[in-house]
Amino acid sequence: MNKLILIVSLLLIVFISCRKDKKTIDGPSIAEIYSDFKLLDNFKVSKDSVDFSTGDQVNFSASFNKIVSWQITITGLTSKAVKIIKGDGRIISVSNSVWNGSTTKFPVFGTEPCIAKLKIANVADSFIVNVKIIHPKKNDGFIVADFEAGLNTKWTKFIQSGASMDFQVKTDSFAPEGKKYLNMAGTVNWDYLIGLIDFPAIAYGTSVTFPLSTNPDATYFNCLIYGVPNTNSSLVLFQFKEDENGDGTFNANNEDEYDYQVNVDWEGWKLVSVRYSDIVTLVNGNPSAAKGNALHNPDRLGKISMLHLANPSNGFASTKIDFIMFTNNKPLEP
Repeated sequence: MNKLILIVSLLLIVFISCRKDKKTIDGPSIAEIYSDFKLLDNFKVSKDSVDFSTGDQVNFSASFNKIVSWQITITGLTSKAVKIIKGDGRIISVSNSVWNGSTTKFPVFGTEPCIAKLKIANVADSFIVNVKIIHPKKNDGFIVADFEAGLNTKWTKFIQSGASMDFQVKTDSFAPEGKKYLNMAGTVNWDYLIGLIDFPAIAYGTSVTFPLSTNPDATYFNCLIYGVPNTNSSLVLFQFKEDENGDGTFNANNEDEYDYQVNVDWEGWKLVSVRYSDIVTLVNGNPSAAKGNALHNPDRLGKISMLHLANPSNGFASTKIDFIMFTNNKPLEP
């Protein structure tokens, strides 16, 4: 009898331990999965106008009867800039839909009215609200070049004497930020170098070095680069030359140069960002030992050289560049 009671007790324990507790079911129920979508709370924006230049933000809200995949697409009616915010869940709120004026698809937003459209996956209907930008977002940092004033006379420019050469500041609909950008293009069949620009620190004031942080982990280099379709793939090489002894010149034999090469293998504008401490020394495209103190010292940076390169065997190469700048603590969020 005691053995029978023991067996029954053990079976009962196993049954209870294997039993699924209804309260711990993960994910939506079968009924929810196959139910029709319903908008429970209308799609709204927290304010109908916003001044992003002061650090102000907006957020969106809505709720649904089931878990869905959603996407908010904000479009500037003048600039055609686009910001995309997406997520999954039953609720859109300040926790998952804040917009600080930044851009997903260039150009950047300006002072303009915008339309925000909410689209739910597998739902035909979409929902729209309006929001007006009083002033666009400001980007804090040190601007090396935005080309709005053309080419600084204190910059040094070298252009090869190839075919269809174009190293000019342009003002047209391609501009991703402001109204101007630098176009770099040409055919050079004997050399990788198409052209270059040197940006010396002295061009921005009286100091022989750029006004940057001493912390290489908190210093970010950023720029916008445009990939031109159906052309020879461009390489953009940035050389960061540190004036370690502060004498106003760079000595390649005993001072550090760090190099960042970008293979422009995409189409359209793209934000490129890199932490200064992650930039390495390159020799013929391969990592090499620095020749100075081998320490990343952004506050000792005396000159930046920007080279447009392309394989001379592949013909005409073209790319565009804009908004070259340093930021602190995080990459640029234009």
